[in-house]
Amino acid sequence: ITDVNRELAAKKAEQFDTHLYSDINEMLEDPEMDAIHNCTPNNLHQTINEQILRAGKHLFSEKPLARNSAESAQLVALAAQHPELVAVVNFNYRFNPLVLEMRSRIAAGEIGEVRLAHGAYLQDWLLYDTDYNWRLESEICGISRCVADIGSHWMDMVQFLTGGKIVEVCADTLTVFPFRKKPRRQTETFSESKDDDYELRPIDTEDWSSVLFGMDNGVRGVFYVSEISAGHGCGLKIEIDGSKASLAWNQERADELWVGERNKDNCLLKRNPNSLSPEARRFSYLAKGHPEGWNDAFRNSLANFYLAIRARRDGDAAQAEAALTRSTSLDEAHYIILLTEAIIRSAKERRWVSLK
Repeated sequence: ITDVNRELAAKKAEQFDTHLYSDINEMLEDPEMDAIHNCTPNNLHQTINEQILRAGKHLFSEKPLARNSAESAQLVALAAQHPELVAVVNFNYRFNPLVLEMRSRIAAGEIGEVRLAHGAYLQDWLLYDTDYNWRLESEICGISRCVADIGSHWMDMVQFLTGGKIVEVCADTLTVFPFRKKPRRQTETFSESKDDDYELRPIDTEDWSSVLFGMDNGVRGVFYVSEISAGHGCGLKIEIDGSKASLAWNQERADELWVGERNKDNCLLKRNPNSLSPEARRFSYLAKGHPEGWNDAFRNSLANFYLAIRARRDGDAAQAEAALTRSTSLDEAHYIILLTEAIIRSAKERRWVSLK
């Protein structure tokens, strides 16, 4: 572990009984280091991800891959020069067992021809003007906040589930607070500041966005995202409507999958490993009635990353390819950034923007 906050890094290293490096360079020079997780703020992603790849280490990057598409394109090109390395970006919602079950059922044609996709991702952690985090600063997070931070998850999911790509968008955005009160002392994400010692900071990133979209497979849809919707902690919801049936999943009720039909009663499936598809069952570890949720999906994302590394090491090409197909590749993460930039441009110019 290494961090610019040396005191915090030392505490974490002691807590987890792991090695403490003085900086990223010392970590990269360690011949026993096989893989590195980049969990830094957005503005450091491109530089550190590049260092990791050039050092010949496997890469597990938090999203976004980089702060903008110019930076992420460079990383995609660099990774292509190192096909021996496993390089993925952590979009962890892919790895909820019932999301994998949705994907399997859609691919098997159980809902018929996919026609529509819709949903939302709502949070309330920036509801007040006293709520503050580095993600509010465009020089760190990039030109987008809400869309890039949580809308990216929704876009990744709809493409993962349907097998298509969003190719056109028409968006609106809203920034509620043109200024926010930044505490002079550091605060943690999702924590409420009660410090009266603050400075007013101008805000140029969005609190909310709604997006109409079209996909290259003919699917049409809409989603909206917000970080100022009271009562919502991590409200990611997605529904896929087909010619035979619909499937819907709610992250805050992650162990349930809603199935809607016209001529039969709708049903709410509870996660049961014994009745899941093989792909979903692989990442479902607990018996029915024992809830699995956000932290389990995150663990599954990491486990799949190391599964790909082991498969590569052992010469199991099929296993490695299956694992890499589940994870978000650098190409896919780069495309999410392109979509985010298109959404911001659409809202600014008040028009449809095409990525075809």
